[in-house]
Amino acid sequence: MTIKVGDIAPDFTLPNQDGKQVSLSDYKGKHVVLYFYPKDMTPGCTTEACDFRDQHASFGELDAVIIGVSPDPVDRHQKFIDKHDLPFHLLADEDHKVAEEYGVWKLKKNFGKEYYGIERSTFIIDKEGKLQKEFRKVKVDGHVEEALQFIKENL
Repeated sequence: MTIKVGDIAPDFTLPNQDGKQVSLSDYKGKHVVLYFYPKDMTPGCTTEACDFRDQHASFGELDAVIIGVSPDPVDRHQKFIDKHDLPFHLLADEDHKVAEEYGVWKLKKNFGKEYYGIERSTFIIDKEGKLQKEFRKVKVDGHVEEALQFIKENL
């Protein structure tokens, strides 16, 4: 079963870059921009993370927190954060359970190879924990502005 707009977003707990357990429910009372991305240190994911970093204050003004999720381990997240000065949590979903719950763990094709991985997606969750918007198969260019605009206009 895949989550859809209007549903209560499935709660989860995952370790962040410091190995500290972070739950979605920790952020009740705030808007959450939950973004799933394939891999730390890759060009598209770096651009996306840096775009979120550059707009971090704007999201904060709208009472929104940004949380990134990928299957990378905790120590790799820490390196990614240090390298690009990212001011938000990156959570390690190593067994991709959360990605599966959100319907973003997909069979992908690259250079003729098939493998499972994260389909770049962003979910905007309101202060009550309800999914208000989903962006699936995200193209990095302009995406962060689009997410910010949605919160400004709808929440």
